[in-house]
Amino acid sequence: MAELTALLLTFLKAIGKYRWHAVAIAWVVALVGWAVVYHLPNDFQASARVYVDTQSILKPLMSGMTTTPNVEQQVMFMRRTLISRPNVERVLRMVDLDIKAKDSKEHEKQVDELMAAIKVTGTERDDIYTISYNNENPKIAKDVVQSLLTIFVEGSFGGKKQDSEKAVQFIEDQIKMYEERLAAGENALKEFKIRHMGLLPRQGTDYSTNLGELADKLAQARLELTESEQARNAIKRQISGEDMAPVAVEQQVSNPEIDGRIAALEKQLDGLRMQYTEEHPDIVSAKRLIASLQQRKKEEAKKAAKSGDPGANYSPMLQQMNVALSVEEARVASLKARVNEYATRMERMRSQSTAAPEVEAQLAQLNRDYAINKENYEKLVQRRESAKLSGDLSSATDMMSFRVIDPPNVPQVPIGPNRPRFYSLVFVAALLSGLGLAFLLSQIRPTFLSQHSLREVTGAPILGSIGMNWTEQQKSSRRRRLYAFGLAVASLLTAFGGVVTATLLRAG
Repeated sequence: MAELTALLLTFLKAIGKYRWHAVAIAWVVALVGWAVVYHLPNDFQASARVYVDTQSILKPLMSGMTTTPNVEQQVMFMRRTLISRPNVERVLRMVDLDIKAKDSKEHEKQVDELMAAIKVTGTERDDIYTISYNNENPKIAKDVVQSLLTIFVEGSFGGKKQDSEKAVQFIEDQIKMYEERLAAGENALKEFKIRHMGLLPRQGTDYSTNLGELADKLAQARLELTESEQARNAIKRQISGEDMAPVAVEQQVSNPEIDGRIAALEKQLDGLRMQYTEEHPDIVSAKRLIASLQQRKKEEAKKAAKSGDPGANYSPMLQQMNVALSVEEARVASLKARVNEYATRMERMRSQSTAAPEVEAQLAQLNRDYAINKENYEKLVQRRESAKLSGDLSSATDMMSFRVIDPPNVPQVPIGPNRPRFYSLVFVAALLSGLGLAFLLSQIRPTFLSQHSLREVTGAPILGSIGMNWTEQQKSSRRRRLYAFGLAVASLLTAFGGVVTATLLRAG
C-alpha cells in the first residue's frame, strides 16, 4: 500500500510539473468539442399512428358467393413493403427533396438515407402501426410522415382494386382460350363421326357388347329357323301319308319317338355350328344320324300309305294341312332371310375387329378432352362472375378502414442530439487529454522527484539530500501561480457547468 501511495504521489508530482500544459490542452479540447457539439444539427422526430380495422360484417354475409380478400395479409404486405425503393422515391418527389439532388448518384444516396431513417413499427394483434422519421427540419420530417401515411392507405385500396382487375382480366383470357379449344374439339368430334360413321358405337354400348348382342340374335334366329323347318317337315310328312289312309298316316307321321330324337339332334347340331365348321366330325356325325332317322320315318310313312284310302286326298283335313304348310314355308323363308342378314352383319363386325376398338378409343379420347375443356370453361365462367362480384364488393364497401389515431406531428423540442451528455463527454475527454499530455511530457523530459527514484535508476548510494530554501518573494510568486492554476481549473469547471445549464434551460 505504501509503495502504491508513493507511486501515485510520484505520478502526481510528474504531472504537476506540466500542469499549465495540461490546463491549456484541456481548455482547447473543451472549447473545440463544445463548439462542435453546439453546431450539431437538431434532430426532430415526426410520427403518426394509424389503426387498421380489418373486421367487416360483409365477410360472413358474402361467404361462398365471392372471394373475400385476405385484408390482414394485405396490410402486412403493405407494412413490409412501405419502405421500398419505389415508395421512397415517390416520397422524395412528394416532399420536393429530389430537386436537391444534382445527379443520379446523389439521388441514390438520398434514397438510401431516407430508407434507413424511416421506421414502421406495430403489432399484428392490435393492428396499430406507427410511422416515424427523424430530420433536422421539422417541416420536412412531418411532410415525409404524411406522405408515407398517404402511400400506406392508398396502396392498400389501390392494390386491392388492381389485384381484382388483374384477376378478372386473366380469367377473361383463359375463357377465350378455352372457347377456342371447345370450338376446335367440337369440329374434331364432328369430322371424326362423319369419317367413321359405320364404326361408331351406339349410346351406352361398345364393340364387344354389340358383337355379343348380334351373336345372341343370330343364335336365336337359327333356333327359330330350325323349329320352323321341323314344323314344316312334320306337316309335309303328314300330307304325304294321307294319300292312302289319312288317319293312319297322321298317326304315323307324328311319331313322337323319331320326331323327338330328330329335334334333339337338330338342337345339338345348331349348338355345334356356333362353335365349329360344317366339316367338324361331330357335326358330320349328327347330320348323318338325322338323315338316317328322317329316312326311317319316310319308310314308315310309305308303309302306312300303302294300306290307306285313295280318296283321302280330298279330305278337309288335308286341305287344312296344305294351308298350314304354306304358312310354315313363308315363315321358314323369312327366318332364313333373318339368319342370312345376321350372319352378314356378324361377318362384317368380325372384319372390323381391329378398326372398331381403335375408333372407340379415339372417340373416347376426343370426348374426354372435350369434357375436360368444357368443365374448365364452366368453372372459369363461374370464377369470373365471382371475381367481378368480389371486385365490386371491394370497391363499393370498406373491407378495411383506416383510422388515424395520432396525425403526423413534430414536438417543439428536438429529440437529439443529447447535448448535455455530449458536453459531459467532451469535458471528460478534455481532462483526460490534459492529464495525458502532462504525463507524456513528464516521460519525454523526466526528472527525479525523490531519493528513492534516483537510487533505483542509478543504483548509486544516496548520502543525503538538501532541501530548497524558498525566499518570501519566491513563496509569494509560487502562491500566485497556484491560485492562477486553481482559477483556470475552476473556470473550466464553471464553463462546463454553464454550458450544460444553458443547454438544459434552452431545451426546457
